[in-house]
Amino acid sequence: MLDAFLPNGVPLALALLLIAISFLTSAFTAAFGIGGGTAMLGALAGAVPPGVIIAVHGLVQLGSNVGRTYVQRAHALWPLVARFAAGSLVGVVLGALFVVAVPERLLLALLGLFILAMAWVPKPRIPGLASTGLIVGGGLSTFITMFVGATGPFVQALLLPLKLEKRQLIATHAACTTLQHLLKVLAFGLLGFSFADWLPLVAAMILSGFVGTVAGTRLLEKLPERWFQITIKIALTVVGLDLLRRAAG
Repeated sequence: MLDAFLPNGVPLALALLLIAISFLTSAFTAAFGIGGGTAMLGALAGAVPPGVIIAVHGLVQLGSNVGRTYVQRAHALWPLVARFAAGSLVGVVLGALFVVAVPERLLLALLGLFILAMAWVPKPRIPGLASTGLIVGGGLSTFITMFVGATGPFVQALLLPLKLEKRQLIATHAACTTLQHLLKVLAFGLLGFSFADWLPLVAAMILSGFVGTVAGTRLLEKLPERWFQITIKIALTVVGLDLLRRAAG
């Protein structure tokens, strides 16, 4: 009976697994800001047809990030989010225009190198980084997300040089990625993708993801700042190296 609410080709057991993964990835992202979206992309890649991965991933991540933004809203730095949004509007338009024209491997390689550089290369104080840098970064990351789906580590790396307190970093990151995924979902809808068949499963994944967000936020409150920064760098390194591996085929 439940199969009637599932997309074609997704059995009930697989749907339940995706719902459980949504809880775990949302909890991790709420605690550390990154990793969950990339893990969810990997889970979907092994479960749904290749042609729908990016669009469905965007809808799932939109719901997850809305919940994370709501739970952590008191710590978000909204002026930074507004600057990121300005660039994102340009990025999503360009991404929609070129979504089939740019080699995915090139984007993966550039994204991997950028993330590794932001995590480990000493960064000088650059005037305007919190303003102009966020506008440019918002446009670039939103453009890239139309092709590779999970650019949360890119956004995290963009915010890292601003030296935000851990709760500000996670909450601001959540708000930026919420906007980014909303624009992506709207763009795919305008390009003709039909989300209707996926709505029941995605809704269940979003609900379990919200529960995971609450659990992860409690962990964030207890996590020492030093260990938080170390974990972020390790996670960024793993993601960056994996992107280079995928770019190399």
